[in-house]
Amino acid sequence: MLPLELPMPDHLRQEKTGKLPRGLPSAVRQRDFATGTLGLWGTGDFVIYYRTGRVPLPGIVILGEVLDDVSIFDHADPVTVTIEAVD
Repeated sequence: MLPLELPMPDHLRQEKTGKLPRGLPSAVRQRDFATGTLGLWGTGDFVIYYRTGRVPLPGIVILGEVLDDVSIFDHADPVTVTIEAVD
């Protein structure tokens, strides 16, 4: 699916969320997340966390982390992000 341009509204003032064009396989889930965590809530619900916290069950699938400053997401406005594979 990559590269992928994804519109992402704000959710709960802790994350930006977006719908993937198709779901990813299920994997191990956890409840805690850190600032910069990239994850999946549902199989097609991509999230970028810009604050540290904890989600309710069933938890999230951790996909990776943002390697730069995520404070650019810390506002209520929607954003559009481009997701690319790292070589």
